[in-house]
Amino acid sequence: MITLARRTLIGGAAALSLSLSAMGAQAQEFINVLTGGTSGVYYPLGVALSEIYAKGIQGSRTQVQATKASVENLNLLQQGKGEIGFSLGDSVQEAVKGNKEAGFPQPLDKLRGIAAIYPNYIQIVASQESGIKSLADLKGKSLSVGAPASGTELNARAIFTAAGMKYEDLGKIEYLPFAESVELIKNRQLDATLQSAGLGVASIRDLATSLPINVVAVPKADVDKIGAPYIPVIIPADTYDGQSADVETAAVGNFLITHDGVSDETAYQMTKLLFENLPQLIASHAAAKAIDPAKALDGMPVPLHPGAERYYREAGILK
Repeated sequence: MITLARRTLIGGAAALSLSLSAMGAQAQEFINVLTGGTSGVYYPLGVALSEIYAKGIQGSRTQVQATKASVENLNLLQQGKGEIGFSLGDSVQEAVKGNKEAGFPQPLDKLRGIAAIYPNYIQIVASQESGIKSLADLKGKSLSVGAPASGTELNARAIFTAAGMKYEDLGKIEYLPFAESVELIKNRQLDATLQSAGLGVASIRDLATSLPINVVAVPKADVDKIGAPYIPVIIPADTYDGQSADVETAAVGNFLITHDGVSDETAYQMTKLLFENLPQLIASHAAAKAIDPAKALDGMPVPLHPGAERYYREAGILK
């Protein structure tokens, strides 16, 4: 026969067990931050976000995953293999449509928005030795356009189409990450690289300090032919060593994206902590200076996650 005291003890033990189980479940919350190559801008920002979330979201464990960037990140999010990822806006648009040529055999319907962050500048840089000063000069030369079907490579295709050019016009095309492209240029095995990244990207800074470069313009008229989400912008003089003048090019907005399997509370905290810790993000890369909560919903190509929406309503950004 179970006494009252024993029942109380058993009940208390059961309650404690449930409490510990709940704490254990909370402790198992995992946030995988999907970034890009380690020489790009996504990676240092992702590392900073991971540190911010590990400190600010109670019971969370965080990880930073280096990837091939936009296209891979979106496919991983659809599969639930990441909780937040960086992507170019045009890649998100193609993902929602299910553009096979862009790397999305089926429409990705689980993607949800966190925030618009900073613009990616399409930066075409050649060694001075190559003689490349314009898009037309790329004909017959060798160019790296990023990993196949990456966000950068989608940008390259758009630029070439607007300029009335094709990959076949090149002497050689390479599909390589930023750092590898730069190493080939240093070794005189490649003439130019097209990199879609924040201004001051480490790979191009490295190249510019190693040998004389030309930053190749993408004329406003060509950018206007592409249209949204591309916008004409300027790479300011002295962004890179040896770049003495402003250079016209195109920019595409970057977004932080999550998926509908992430809890409302986690998405809320990820959004809130992003904007509460901008100094730490800026310290990790200057591109974060462009992150502005007032512009966080500009051009959002997917529905907001309900948790992110809650933050924007609390902040008065959404009425």
